[in-house]
Amino acid sequence: MLRSKLYVCLIFCLLFNTVIAQKEKPPQGGTPKDFKLPQKESFSLKNGLKATLVPYGKLPKVTIRIVVRAGNLNEDKNEVWLADLTGDMMKEGTEHRTGEQIALEAASMGGEVNVSVGADQTSISGDVLSEFAPDLVELLADIVRFPLFPESELERLKKDMIRDLNIQKSQPRSMAQEKFRQVLYGDHPYGRVFPTEAMIQSYDVQKVRNFYEKNFGALRTHIYVVGVFDENKVKQAIRKAFKDWQAGPEPLINIPEASTKRSIYIIDRPGARQSTVYVGLPVIDPSHPDYMALMVTNTLLGGSFASRITSNIREDKGYTYSPFSRVSARFRDAYWVEIADVTTEVTGPALREIFYEINRLQEEPPDQEELRGIQNYMAGTFVLINSSRSGIIGQLAFMDLHGLDESYLTNYVKNVYAVTPKQVQKIAQNYLRDEEMTIVIAGDRKKIEKQVAKFGPVRM
Repeated sequence: MLRSKLYVCLIFCLLFNTVIAQKEKPPQGGTPKDFKLPQKESFSLKNGLKATLVPYGKLPKVTIRIVVRAGNLNEDKNEVWLADLTGDMMKEGTEHRTGEQIALEAASMGGEVNVSVGADQTSISGDVLSEFAPDLVELLADIVRFPLFPESELERLKKDMIRDLNIQKSQPRSMAQEKFRQVLYGDHPYGRVFPTEAMIQSYDVQKVRNFYEKNFGALRTHIYVVGVFDENKVKQAIRKAFKDWQAGPEPLINIPEASTKRSIYIIDRPGARQSTVYVGLPVIDPSHPDYMALMVTNTLLGGSFASRITSNIREDKGYTYSPFSRVSARFRDAYWVEIADVTTEVTGPALREIFYEINRLQEEPPDQEELRGIQNYMAGTFVLINSSRSGIIGQLAFMDLHGLDESYLTNYVKNVYAVTPKQVQKIAQNYLRDEEMTIVIAGDRKKIEKQVAKFGPVRM
């Protein structure tokens, strides 16, 4: 009996303390500070190659990334994912090393080598112990400058690519993204998301080699080194490894003329229990003076867990679990999109609430308290992003791609807090024009077409 009474008293005390704790406001966080970029050194070689060295941190590690201005943008109509195949094959061997030797050599330095391909850039990178920084420069240079493209690995990589294609094409988000990009960009490379299986099967070593020779060279290349390293040795290594590389072509400039109008495109998935919704339009790119205010507006509207659209259709209505919006940027191009997987029966109501939140922001600015919470979130995540070697390189590469100066980084926090409620409202009015937004839905047409028809003409 005594033990039971003690349990009751203990539970009462815990509940009482919990209630008191819920009523207490958490302490105010500290004022976020502007990011201070460590002292960096930049230099160029006579062939046009650029290099940026940033001493950072105390951990004896260094990250080196070679960024080449070549990617999916450089593919012709019948070459979708050829840039990706080229990147995959670069790791499979050079004129001086086999693919296995590349992997083992990187591992012996305490790291690995990665190659990634995006819309505008191909990145060849490694993260190793500081003492091996010059050796990593030489290894990455061998991969970038002297890829062998071994015939023996081609079929395996193509099979992997076809398997990945089939998986992605079966996913509703991938389906919706493909259609969304097609509508916005048409036949521009940014509008070509997936190849056909026949296209992949047609790729041979010569096509890969031709793509490489046409698109890789010193003029398109920037090397970033961040971490703890011997600056003189790294500079010497870069000069030795790249000084005689051919300049190659200037970066390709092919800016799309994106278009949008209020239309609904349904990708039929009979029997689907959910509808995957894409709603968006082209917006300003990172080089525009209003871009920072657009990022704040996006974060408040749908780009964070505490955003308005997320609170509405997830927390209040329970239509979806993880909706989000984002600004997706490429060179001199960007679009805003809200993405949500909603229950089939509430596809129409979910669209209504998304447009309701956009309209509400256009008609009335947010209060200062709401905006300040979003600004605190953005400032905090910015600090986290820049607390790693790879994060700093990502920011530097972003700035160089979009022609931004160092103040983008050093004044980021200050500029986020400088955005006013009125500016957020104006951004929503000027750039998030809901009457022009393209709507793509992957779902059961029979169950959703009548629900969504009120939001615009339904097209095939």
